[in-house]
Amino acid sequence: MVNSIYVLLVALAMLATKHVIFDFFLQTSYQWKNKAIYGHPGGLIHAGLHAMGSCAIFLVVTSTALVAMGIVAGEFLLHYHIDWAKEQIGHRMKWGPQQDAYWRSIGIDQWLHQLTYVGIVLVLATA
Repeated sequence: MVNSIYVLLVALAMLATKHVIFDFFLQTSYQWKNKAIYGHPGGLIHAGLHAMGSCAIFLVVTSTALVAMGIVAGEFLLHYHIDWAKEQIGHRMKWGPQQDAYWRSIGIDQWLHQLTYVGIVLVLATA
């Protein structure tokens, strides 16, 4: 039991680390400038890189191919739409870095991404 909890916590830590890397260190201006445009390659590339990066968790938590594909597809769809919705709301409300609402929207965005990772770990724990 302790060993399985350890493995799941390592998987969650890997997902959180992957998130910081792809959202803050490797995200290009092409990606973040175009996430508000539904279907734009910039946003699709960003979400795709996140989904591919999540495959690293399968190094510590084994899964069936079907579950793994479902996790990758689910993360891609969730990540893309969370980012797109945040950008849509921010643009419509004309929020910028000088406004509190802008920073709150980033906080909610990051919280939703982390909840996605908790969901992935729950799927892995029960699959």
